[in-house]
Amino acid sequence: MTIAFAPVDLSGKQLANRIAMAPMTRSRAFGPGLTPTESTVEYYAQRAGAGLIVTEGIQPSVTGQGYPDTPGLHSDEQVAAWRKVTDAVHANGGRIFAQLMHSGRIGHPVLFPDGRASVAPSAVAAAGQLFTHEGPKDFLPPRELAADEIPSVVAEFVHSARNAVAAGFDGVELHGANGYLIQQFLSSNTNLRTDEWGGSVENRVRFAVEVTRAVVEAIGADRTAIRISPTNAYNDIAETDAHEVYPALVDLLQPLGLAYLHITETNPGAREVTVALRERYTGTVVLNPTTEGPTDHDSLALIEEGLADIIAFGALFLANPDLPERLRTAGPYNAPDPATFFGGGDKGYTDYPALQTV
Repeated sequence: MTIAFAPVDLSGKQLANRIAMAPMTRSRAFGPGLTPTESTVEYYAQRAGAGLIVTEGIQPSVTGQGYPDTPGLHSDEQVAAWRKVTDAVHANGGRIFAQLMHSGRIGHPVLFPDGRASVAPSAVAAAGQLFTHEGPKDFLPPRELAADEIPSVVAEFVHSARNAVAAGFDGVELHGANGYLIQQFLSSNTNLRTDEWGGSVENRVRFAVEVTRAVVEAIGADRTAIRISPTNAYNDIAETDAHEVYPALVDLLQPLGLAYLHITETNPGAREVTVALRERYTGTVVLNPTTEGPTDHDSLALIEEGLADIIAFGALFLANPDLPERLRTAGPYNAPDPATFFGGGDKGYTDYPALQTV
């Protein structure tokens, strides 16, 4: 599997290997105005051995926030704080993309300074609850976006993408997965619209394509990527027609010449769609594959098999800052501690030991 550890070109950017750090929410933006802290700088710098780091979800606007203590990239203060992160990653030889995540209906008024409602394609509440500093709260019906508001939401992504470039990121990954706003437009159970943004497959993919195209025009295709999760039911999403939606989406994204398409699998049934998309998409594919446990060394075989160009690792990268070196020898691996995944201090964040200190 030497190909996984060889340098590779990504839209003109040289990556040290074909191993990516997947985006993972950590809820530790404790700096002023939901900014990353010095611990965040250390966390990402420790993992700069990845060929590519994709950050935790970063909200492109105030209303895009979905969880407590998640960082934004819509203010000058946030740009300056993220610049410390990108400088540290680059100083350690890494590459880093900012994941822009608008949560849509997955949020709550307690997260917003003025108590406004979340927004979504339709006023359909998600099942379940959101953890907040005030305790668990039921998801509330979001406010349905008016058709003439949608361009302003697209503009929020564009503004945040430009901020990402100003902050020194190598590019941005649009979060079109896991039940957040872009996927809410794609799904027939969250998008009940009867205008040009809903109904048919062609209309439901329109928002994802418009956001992607606008960001490409603003910062360049070589700096733009998108993440999708076909058949993913997370956050109360239903995708009964994923085999139609995602090929249609990919066919429209193909001409844009994106830096990469990131596919994340959340169940074994997703593999069929992944194979179909790989066959029709000619650009770079990053894959976060479904596995019985954390994505591990065996997943690198998917590069040799041609299913993906780059493999993304989540929890295993969280617990092993020097993961590429550990993958080289198939371990040993630190075990991730789920109790420290979200919130808290440096325990379970920056204190996982590297091989030489084990």
